[in-house]
Amino acid sequence: MSHSITKICENFISELNQAIGNQSADSIFVLVDANTQKFCLPLALQSKKLNGCHIICIPSGDENKNIDSAVVIWKYLSVNGATRKSLIINLGGGMITDIGGFTASTFKRGIRYINVSTTLLGAVDAATGGKTGINFMGLKNEIGVFAPAETVLINIDLFKTLDAANLRSGYAEMVKHALIDTREEWENVLKFDLEKLDFEELKELLTRSIRIKERIVEQDPFEANIRKALNLGHTFGHAFESWSYKTKKPALHGYAVMWGMLCELYLSFIKLDFPKEELLRLKYLIKDYYGTFEFSCKEYEALFELMTHDKKNDSKEINFTLLANIGDIHINQTATKDEIFECFDFFREG
Repeated sequence: MSHSITKICENFISELNQAIGNQSADSIFVLVDANTQKFCLPLALQSKKLNGCHIICIPSGDENKNIDSAVVIWKYLSVNGATRKSLIINLGGGMITDIGGFTASTFKRGIRYINVSTTLLGAVDAATGGKTGINFMGLKNEIGVFAPAETVLINIDLFKTLDAANLRSGYAEMVKHALIDTREEWENVLKFDLEKLDFEELKELLTRSIRIKERIVEQDPFEANIRKALNLGHTFGHAFESWSYKTKKPALHGYAVMWGMLCELYLSFIKLDFPKEELLRLKYLIKDYYGTFEFSCKEYEALFELMTHDKKNDSKEINFTLLANIGDIHINQTATKDEIFECFDFFREG
């Protein structure tokens, strides 16, 4: 599988022009959602190469990352004469790059696509690594393919349009990358001030965070082995996220992952002796910036059921990535139902 070229932009328009290459504008399709159409599209359209391109807009929100939206995109491409030589530019956060990558890589068996990441979460998580997908039957990213973007462009200036919650959502994935990397990176990420954002410092942190992910993806593009390290926090996290949509109180992906990491580090503590003081540092960080996810013990069974459907499971058992220490990764770990319920108890103690 070829790898994307990821660029943190110094001059967005000239780097976008370079990525587009000699493509004629009438065969370029720009995918946006309602938010990025308003806040980010005007900037992208400053590129003369996009004069006369096609704009496809779908509703924003992860609940719209579904087969109905994919059909809308495929139909638009079909009706407007897209061919195998066309180009799709996915301008948005993780939801847009996931569904845009999926529809591009399946339309006529695959056409070129570029991701322009407009959120911190999208930049650090969904835009790089070649995973595409849509949600299906209440399960996150249940349908999808591995198909990397040709280029990933990250324009930090676009993050200035994000509210605090969306910036914190992206920061959660940076915390995850630090935990699976080194103690030094873990300390660096924890030092970052979420109250007074320094975008230059964020740029450096983000650059290192993306490199951590790219190093892992390069070793294992199809998630047969070490790439599973990137799933830390996601087994519990996806269950929390799916449950939040079922109960009509949608949680941001990064928040769900942060809560999931707390559960999975507790599981690491009881099973692999992960240091308690690091577990507590994460717990206090979450308390300060992410609040809690409300559920009662009556809902343990339903959450457990969602975890059994996670696509990361290889067999009937629920698959976890756990840590024995910062950077000491143990993939393909399992846990009993009692241990999982103990994690729920720990989480709810607050």
